[in-house]
Amino acid sequence: MTNSTAPVRFLRAAERPATAWRNGGGVTREVAGFPEGSGLDDFRWRVSLADVAAAGPFSAFPGVDRVITLVEGPGMALTVDGTEHVVDTPFRPFAFPGDAATDCRLLGGPLVDFNVMTRRGHATAGLLLTEQPGPVPVPADATVLLVCLSGTAVLDGTPLTRYDAALLTTPAAHELRHAGVTAVITLRS
Repeated sequence: MTNSTAPVRFLRAAERPATAWRNGGGVTREVAGFPEGSGLDDFRWRVSLADVAAAGPFSAFPGVDRVITLVEGPGMALTVDGTEHVVDTPFRPFAFPGDAATDCRLLGGPLVDFNVMTRRGHATAGLLLTEQPGPVPVPADATVLLVCLSGTAVLDGTPLTRYDAALLTTPAAHELRHAGVTAVITLRS
């Protein structure tokens, strides 16, 4: 992946359009993806937030690994290739293959989930959910995406509100302070 010369790009939640799910069953808001401008069939990695208002099947993403994290609402039961997994604890990631037959049953009402998807053989992602302030290093071979999932955060003096993000593409160390939970995703392709 080619790193940009800009050390930080802030991605505000209020500027993200809602788009229909691939299967038409809900909406998602892409936080960031690579390559920039890629679609659902050709991304190497994609990070998004989804509004889930009703039960139903998940869209299939052949060749994609997924990590889903509940951030708001009562949770859901996901049946992945016939095995049920209850996802009802906020900020506890659940990984599953995007090509598995996956169905969702809501556990009490609408929810918001956080999704990290990587195309096998083309990208990997390390996901850390943190409440602790401290340095955020950006390795030379990676891009780091921060997403404020609850509360507020401050990156290098710039405030982030809920669902705002910062894309870090230049090797450096940044300082993160926050009151809440922030996702730190280290992406390599």
